[in-house]
Amino acid sequence: MSKKKDPVAEEELPGTEENMQEEEIPAEEPSGEAKLLEEIAAAKDQYLRLAAEYDNFRKRTQKEKEAIYADAAAKTVEAILPVIDNLDRAVEAAKAAEDLESFKQGVEMTLRQFIEILEKLDVHEVPAEGQPFDPNVHHAVMHIEDESIDESTVVEVFQKGYTLGDRTIRPAMVKVAN
Repeated sequence: MSKKKDPVAEEELPGTEENMQEEEIPAEEPSGEAKLLEEIAAAKDQYLRLAAEYDNFRKRTQKEKEAIYADAAAKTVEAILPVIDNLDRAVEAAKAAEDLESFKQGVEMTLRQFIEILEKLDVHEVPAEGQPFDPNVHHAVMHIEDESIDESTVVEVFQKGYTLGDRTIRPAMVKVAN
């Protein structure tokens, strides 16, 4: 038996393996919409990373501020502790003291020590008595009329004032002549 060729069978059908190799499908370029979505996703990722980084920075600086405050407070208290020790000794000495003058000298020495410590911490007493009135460092609580004293001169100090560097911690309460 001889084989007859079937003309339909020999016809190449589309989609056969040979045809698929010949037809190359071009790679699809991402559409404009897909590119925009990718850019939005990248921008969102960058934004989230930056927001997290900023939040970490904010938390870190807050902790550093708290640590600075705690260190400054500890150093201040440490500087004052010798004064407390000396005042404790003065109280104990006063109980057994027969000589009031030595007790007075001990308290004066402790006060000088305390003032020296404050000066090391850049805390200074506000000059007041005999000085011209300065509302930045003086708080007038009384006025007197006295022709023999220059106008707006501090004549009496009721409570000392103090500054820390250039900042007034507490103004001096004073009596001023008008």
